[in-house]
Amino acid sequence: MQLAATRIITDDVDTLVTFYERVTGVTAARLHPLFAEVRTDTGTLAIASSATIPLLGEDAAAPHANRSVILDLLVDDVDAIYATLQGVVETFVNEPTTMPWGNRSLLFRDPDGNLVNVFTPTTADASKRVAL
Repeated sequence: MQLAATRIITDDVDTLVTFYERVTGVTAARLHPLFAEVRTDTGTLAIASSATIPLLGEDAAAPHANRSVILDLLVDDVDAIYATLQGVVETFVNEPTTMPWGNRSLLFRDPDGNLVNVFTPTTADASKRVAL
């Protein structure tokens, strides 16, 4: 089995696509007006309109309702990314912080309120883990 993508359901595909394009520096593939993918070498972030929910099953998902999943983005320099995200990110949860497990992390919310963790491992041991 292979994890193919993580999908966010949103009421505003265009806003969320633009946000993640600016955060990642990757141009999204717009497969349909209701769906886009931000593809990286290690994973895909899919963004779908809430208009697609009936295709999944009644009440299968709800936009703006996530309070338990964190999107982790590995970067070379979290402090440099923090500087570039000023004016892009509206809500920072913290400033770059070195975590006890060896990652330097910056947490913020996307326009739909989803939590995003941008991190850089600071030790050889931490570089072996994805996020934590």
